[in-house]
Amino acid sequence: MEQPGFTPLQPFDISDCTGIVNAYSTPQEATPMLVRDWMTKNVITLGLKTTVVDAAEIMRTKKVRQFPVIDEQGRLTGIVSDRDIRDAMPSKYLPGDAATGGSLDSLRAADIMTPEPMTVSPTTPVDLVASILMRHKFGGLPVVDEAGRLVGIITVADVFRFLCTASGVQRGGPQIALRLEAKAGPLAAMLEFLRGEGVRFASVFTSHDHADPGFRNAYVRIADLGEHSMDSLIATMKSRYTLLFFVEDGRTTLLEG
Repeated sequence: MEQPGFTPLQPFDISDCTGIVNAYSTPQEATPMLVRDWMTKNVITLGLKTTVVDAAEIMRTKKVRQFPVIDEQGRLTGIVSDRDIRDAMPSKYLPGDAATGGSLDSLRAADIMTPEPMTVSPTTPVDLVASILMRHKFGGLPVVDEAGRLVGIITVADVFRFLCTASGVQRGGPQIALRLEAKAGPLAAMLEFLRGEGVRFASVFTSHDHADPGFRNAYVRIADLGEHSMDSLIATMKSRYTLLFFVEDGRTTLLEG
């Protein structure tokens, strides 16, 4: 049975995670950041008594790499991965080969699953999920409610959908990267400066500068340049801030180094 790191969730430091600030004009337009808004709800599952032969056929036809295993009440009891199935089934027994399941008919999902997998709740923030997936190298996490019932799964692809929406890249617009002191005040002052210039921004990402912990980088997606052109805004900001690069029409212009 595979033990792919699905263990009870342990505390960890997320101080190096990227920060996101949405700046849409109304709360209704702000990007939701909870798992319930991004998870896949129509999940292919296995029952405790599902045979390994049947699971292998589902895996082959549906192109699924892992299955949540649920009991009769819909509660999550384990995870079965494609590797679990392949380890349990010699290649001569795989669907489509000459041999049939035969003696494997009695082998069930309950026999090969990883019990008590790591889970998240519908109200877990998506950025926390991203950190868990990265640290444990998971492809996804089951989502369960307070009663332990499976309500969905949040995958790497779901996190990417969130990232594309939160970053504003789907709405388009240029982006400016700059370095700020890692203390209270500089980020808010910079955004207020942009507002004063008539510039509207769609989103702001921040991350610690790993080369110098005294600074952090901010990535500002512009929604409206106001009276500025991109060149005039860059020139104006250069006199006040350390600019790293800007992106316009998919082209990146480096401004430092």
